[in-house]
Amino acid sequence: MTQHELLQEGKLLPLMEEFYSLQGEGHHTGKAAWFIRIGGCDVGCRWCDVKESWNADMHPLTAADLIVEHAMENPAKAVVITGGEPLQYNLDYLCGKLKQAGIKTYLETSGSEPLSGTWDWICLSPKVNAPPLPELLSGADELKVIIHNSDDFEWAEKNALLVRPECKLLLQPEWSQYQKMIHQIVDYILHHPKWTISLQAHKFMHIP
Repeated sequence: MTQHELLQEGKLLPLMEEFYSLQGEGHHTGKAAWFIRIGGCDVGCRWCDVKESWNADMHPLTAADLIVEHAMENPAKAVVITGGEPLQYNLDYLCGKLKQAGIKTYLETSGSEPLSGTWDWICLSPKVNAPPLPELLSGADELKVIIHNSDDFEWAEKNALLVRPECKLLLQPEWSQYQKMIHQIVDYILHHPKWTISLQAHKFMHIP
């Protein structure tokens, strides 16, 4: 197979980083997991705190089998696949191998690309400039909306109408606007208790 064919089949992926830590945000905050960050993103949020992930060419193409081997070395048996935007790639092969190893799979995505892979949990964080596809909205287990300014509450409600009733609904202050928005978010949730707050706990704890 050529390198292009291996990339198309998801047997090679541009790996930015992999590390063992605690989930720092969202519904599973505080749980241990192995994180796999895949390079490449065309969503381009201006407040993204991992802009170095955007250009896939900056990150080495790595065999999915090797990525799985590394994931198997940690005791949590849970993997969070994030980016960038990981759904720019075919994740069927990677997830299949992780599942064979008895590892639970968690996806962090904007939902802007077609779904691939097999998931125990999908965290959808929709972005206004690249709205999520219907299949991601209907498949999301968690809707985590980043609140950068007051207009984002309307965006959150728009997406909340499109997910399943059992989907967890979370509002998370964008880190650079934390002091400005945190009290608005608290007040909003007090008036709209279907929502839960998500904080970037890993930044408060100074861990990856």
